[in-house]
Amino acid sequence: MMAAMPAVGRHADDAGGAVLDFAQARIRRALAQRSRYRYVQPRLEAEGQGWKIVSPNCSRNIDKQGGDIDIAWLTPDGEGGWLLFARDHARRSWNLRARSRRLAELLTRLVVDRDREFWQ
Repeated sequence: MMAAMPAVGRHADDAGGAVLDFAQARIRRALAQRSRYRYVQPRLEAEGQGWKIVSPNCSRNIDKQGGDIDIAWLTPDGEGGWLLFARDHARRSWNLRARSRRLAELLTRLVVDRDREFWQ
């Protein structure tokens, strides 16, 4: 179970705020380069100590009305690296897909999404 989400764009840990703001900018730039569903505009929401990517479900595979769905969650791992989760919509849970010391590596996996783990 995830902790309650702070207000959008803000995180509870002020000490890491500058790092998270920098990460937010990097995630936004990477999302602009994604391969799938380039015609929708995903948004970032603060989720715990990281960022959740939410986007309209234009394929309507998950939400038949095309409403917003969770795509991915990027969060620091507490050891200087990052975790990348995909949303399992059927189980309403997050599934860990990758861990890396480099955020760029996880962002590449997210935006390319060869196996449609994220953009469904």
